[in-house]
Amino acid sequence: MKKGKLSIVILGILLAVLWLFPFYLLLSNSFKTPKGIFTSVLNLPGKFFTISNYPEAYEALHFLSSFLHSLIITVISVILLVFCSAMAAYALQRNHSRLSSSILLLFISAMIIPFQSVMIPMTALFGKVQALNMWGLIFMYLGFNASLSIFLFQGSIGSISESLDESAAMEGANRWQVFRKIIFPMLTPMSVTVAVLNIVLIWNDYLLPSLVLPEEQFTIPLQMFMFFGQFTKQWHLAMAGLTLAIIPVIIFYMFSQKYIIKGITEGAVK
Repeated sequence: MKKGKLSIVILGILLAVLWLFPFYLLLSNSFKTPKGIFTSVLNLPGKFFTISNYPEAYEALHFLSSFLHSLIITVISVILLVFCSAMAAYALQRNHSRLSSSILLLFISAMIIPFQSVMIPMTALFGKVQALNMWGLIFMYLGFNASLSIFLFQGSIGSISESLDESAAMEGANRWQVFRKIIFPMLTPMSVTVAVLNIVLIWNDYLLPSLVLPEEQFTIPLQMFMFFGQFTKQWHLAMAGLTLAIIPVIIFYMFSQKYIIKGITEGAVK
């Protein structure tokens, strides 16, 4: 093996170890007693090994209900984001006018606006509509995450020849049929990429749900806060709870990873 390739391999291994190290800490400490964690965070559980953290964390998190709330919010938000963003990107990409360019620039500009700058007025507005709760949160996610999704879809649609639209139109298809039957199926890699990015953001979000959701609709990240009190921190239960929380995202990523790189690559081509 040449020195150049060897150095790349070594660098890749070092980066992989660096990336996997937090997962090692999370998993190993989730099987330790509190004494084991404070004795040594880096070591394997050894004599401090226990599996009781998981049932305790499961009960403390009210896992079934909080998991269901997280699942409903994430799934509905991601479905709406993927489909609505793809339609918006298709309309902007195929409409060659200054107005379309200006609207696209507006969406891109919105990506740099931090949530904290609109947090107080937005929650003050939606806080008056208590009946919205979970559905209001989904609507907010649609607004906040649409900019990035439209930007990615727009780049991917730009790589699809407009001759497909023209051919379908000559066969009698309207604009909606062209999008639904031809364009959207071709966007599968990018749709999966957009879905993964938004799933990670929405599933792990704490700040926005904490401002909107009532206690009976708490998601997993909100329930996780119960492990961190003012005077005590239950790290053993928090590690077990975090492990339970990331399992669904990891499973989805494993089934969709073959589309992700392809989708990102297509989105970079215009």
